[in-house]
Amino acid sequence: MMMLREPVVAYGKKQFTVEEYLDYENASPEKHEYYQGEIFARAGASNRHNLVFSNLFTELGIRLKGKKCRPYGSDLRTHIPENTLFTYPDISIVCGDIINSPRDKDSNTRPVVIIELLSSSTRSYDRGEKFMLYRAIPSLKEYILVDTESVHIEAFRLNDSHRWELQEYKGMAGALQVAAVGITVPVADIYEGTRLTA
Repeated sequence: MMMLREPVVAYGKKQFTVEEYLDYENASPEKHEYYQGEIFARAGASNRHNLVFSNLFTELGIRLKGKKCRPYGSDLRTHIPENTLFTYPDISIVCGDIINSPRDKDSNTRPVVIIELLSSSTRSYDRGEKFMLYRAIPSLKEYILVDTESVHIEAFRLNDSHRWELQEYKGMAGALQVAAVGITVPVADIYEGTRLTA
């Protein structure tokens, strides 16, 4: 998972207020997450991670052009007031205006779709605890996990009964449905150039 780093040294303690975190974060060249008083360093990204991100983000941007929803990369910080988490999803889709956190004007609180790109170091966290924390976001309709080490996508969608349903995509055939915003992206386009095979 993630490891506690510089903030402990900077402040000389292990519990931080939101204000202390934001002061530290806004002055730091690296990104950190915050949860219930603790600050965590984000894992670095591989070349393949960056390629999959570029492919998917570009395809989303093309398909959402002219619509009320748009994708944002990991520079858009998300705050979940319901459980204190500040984090940087790999991709967020926001419909309408960004609703800022009451604690921070630069943090979004209402993504409709969150997409995380999985690696060996983040896989368990993104599938487990992080998904649990994300489910507290009132606007969230879809949570998509895109593996960067194999051709495998997991799309969790909130159904009419407010239960999360899973649809998996394995292999290059077919297209990822991003149902919350009414678009599809061919799986082969997401993994283009990665040299991964089904």
